[in-house]
Amino acid sequence: MPSYQAPLRDYRFLLHELLDLGQYAALPGFADAAPDLVDAILDEAAKLTQEVLQPLNQIGDEQGCKLENGVVTTPEGFKAAYKTLVDGGWPALVVDPEYGGQGLPNTLGVLFNEMVSSSNMAFGMYPGLSHGVYSALHVHGSDELKKTYLPKIVTGEWTGTMNLTEPHCGTDLGLLRTKAVPQADGSYKITGQKIFISAGEHDLADNIIHLVLARIEGGPAGVKGISLFVAPKYLLKKDGSLGARNAVTCGALEHKMGIHGNATCVLNYDGATGWLVGEEHKGLRAMFTMMNEARLGVGLQGLSQSEVAYQNALAYAKDRIQGRSLTGIKAPDKAADPIIVHPDVRRMLLSAKAFNEGARALLVWTALHGDLANRSGDEKVREFGEDMMALLTPVIKGYFTDRGFANAVECQQVFGGHGYIDEWGMGQFVRDARIAMIYEGANGIQALDLVGRKLASNGGRGVFAFFKLIDDFIAEAGTDETLKPFVAGLSTARKDLEAATLWFMENALTNPDNAGAGSTDYLHMFGVTALAFMWAKMAKLAAEKLAAGTQEKDFYETKIATGRYFIDRMVPETALYLARVRVGSASMMALAADNF
Repeated sequence: MPSYQAPLRDYRFLLHELLDLGQYAALPGFADAAPDLVDAILDEAAKLTQEVLQPLNQIGDEQGCKLENGVVTTPEGFKAAYKTLVDGGWPALVVDPEYGGQGLPNTLGVLFNEMVSSSNMAFGMYPGLSHGVYSALHVHGSDELKKTYLPKIVTGEWTGTMNLTEPHCGTDLGLLRTKAVPQADGSYKITGQKIFISAGEHDLADNIIHLVLARIEGGPAGVKGISLFVAPKYLLKKDGSLGARNAVTCGALEHKMGIHGNATCVLNYDGATGWLVGEEHKGLRAMFTMMNEARLGVGLQGLSQSEVAYQNALAYAKDRIQGRSLTGIKAPDKAADPIIVHPDVRRMLLSAKAFNEGARALLVWTALHGDLANRSGDEKVREFGEDMMALLTPVIKGYFTDRGFANAVECQQVFGGHGYIDEWGMGQFVRDARIAMIYEGANGIQALDLVGRKLASNGGRGVFAFFKLIDDFIAEAGTDETLKPFVAGLSTARKDLEAATLWFMENALTNPDNAGAGSTDYLHMFGVTALAFMWAKMAKLAAEKLAAGTQEKDFYETKIATGRYFIDRMVPETALYLARVRVGSASMMALAADNF
């Protein structure tokens, strides 16, 4: 049976030492995030995820969801676990106190979400999507809509969904056909079909609040005519209690490769009653508030599956004996050595470990800047936070999920033949991780978004601010011997990334296919560079702790050693990515479609 342990020491290192959340105590929400409270929240979250959610992960995978007479039943134990989540107030952790939330920084929230996703990714999608609905309504909803829906979403009594995809259109939303007809009372009648709707129907909550993209009858063609509507599963009476069932039904459950415990639905809207969110024909702007949050959440899923796969592969590698070390017997009391002595096993484990810790640091660093963008009183701080969130969202979604899936596969490989046997659970991690590369915008779309939109945004302000961050760090690093390899590796990655950025500026405008051909390589190069930056920052901090004397010498020495592996073995990938970018699109586009 697989297991999971929340990496609490790493969380505390990031929040209290690397980010030093205490320095932001004057900002809204941060004042309540005292170290003792944060640690207590992390401890309780670990208990919830390890003791309640993780034991249901394989059950959810084996049983899946069931649809009978329009009613979806979730796997055994999911409903009770969701009640435990709600009773504990977890959905309210990082949301607005005006609507019943605790108002804590999202920097803490992303670590809670990592624990949930690592322990049970399919389960975590139910509250995760609800938070996205909360965010979209909180930013774009009218006061009446917020008053009507947010308190129940915040408590978790109601859940939410996002409805974009249709059978004939996914990323190209300009093709959508779902229509909305205005009614005399200000509502709309929505008709159409949506597919791939995660948590679209289930038995966990009393009501499900659907956010639906549709075109108002007679509205402009293409994306300029798309509006956003809220359409609840149950309509509400004047007193706010549940009334009649709305005309939205689950027509089918998708049969999926993974995340079996989450109900992925075909939803049929047959004149369902909905209300406009935001302005007419401005639905994409409102939906992108939810989508950008969801993309960070999906990037987190890539990290979460890499983490839990690594933990189980590590335990197996320490226990499984097979062969002898190339440099001599390491376990003379046993018939063979544990396989962790073999370099190739260590390659697989260290690649996952180095990614996990670097990616987690980038995730919380980015989340912090998102918090500062929303809470700081300094206009420059807010602007920088917005730039980093915009720039790094496609990187986190694309690079984390590509690498997270690859790590899950390699950790499965550590088990040899046992990795292919269901009882060990590694196959589920691989299958669950695979979807993260696809939904919320396939990773190829993330790469195009990064190269085609985010680099040029505000005249390149975000990317050049990121380069300056690295330059400032390198200038301040000094001549510490421990940091030399980190500074050298970071400098190399930064130069390669800048060279690729400038190449796009010079070559993509004359031939846009050049941007498309190199976009995925560029996204991965950006991911490696960003993690190299995080590792250099963590190594600097660890070296300072060791120099000052600490009772946790092993923790900080391990942190530096893991970072060295990333610098030595993974940063050189940027040279390969740069070479691919510079080749351009000629050979990629030369073959006629009929000749494939």
